[in-house]
Amino acid sequence: MGIMNSFINDIFEKLAWEASRLARYKKKPTITSWEIHNIVRFVLPGELAKHVVSESTKAVTKFASF
Repeated sequence: MGIMNSFINDIFEKLAWEASRLARYKKKPTITSWEIHNIVRFVLPGELAKHVVSESTKAVTKFASF
């Protein structure tokens, strides 16, 4: 369980780092879900990125429907 937790924390740090770089580059205080999808595609390898984008799209759609 500790290894999985470490792996997830590492992935989160990589995504957060790229998101902060993108926000600074665009000179905006926030980023959109579309930009997060692009960051995920950039950071994660092939099939894993596809699954993450698919599941996150479902989650955002479900959240927006409330």
